[in-house]
Amino acid sequence: MFRISTKGRYGARLMLNLALHYQDGQKARSLKEVAEEEAISIRYLEQIIIPLRVHRLVKSLRGAGGGYALTRNPAAISLSQVLLAVEGNCCLTDCLEEGAQCPRMSSCAAYEIWKEATRIMKEYFDSVSLEDMVIIARKKSKRPVKAARRPSQSK
Repeated sequence: MFRISTKGRYGARLMLNLALHYQDGQKARSLKEVAEEEAISIRYLEQIIIPLRVHRLVKSLRGAGGGYALTRNPAAISLSQVLLAVEGNCCLTDCLEEGAQCPRMSSCAAYEIWKEATRIMKEYFDSVSLEDMVIIARKKSKRPVKAARRPSQSK
């Protein structure tokens, strides 16, 4: 069965942690703080943060109180963007990867099934924002939910 890798799961947890603190007014978080709160190796987080920076989902802030912060409001970052950054293209089979050249594509019935399942999965991950994840996390931890300002409200 399809599984999101540890890198994908930890990338989502890292981004959720930044989103939770973003909404609490604390913009920057050190990887050490995230590692302690999420029980993830700091070395692993150091590897995960690189593609998140390359995809401009996080930025580094230097100096006292520095660390990493989201580049935009949690409502404007989808789980799909996070997974794409850390996992790469999330297709169910190799034949669905961009540029794939399978000689059976035109006659393979399974190809159409995998293609539709991948579309549904991507559509779902596109529909889930970090803000949605914050709401779920706060409900599960019984912490009050603070609504982030929508991107259209920010200046």
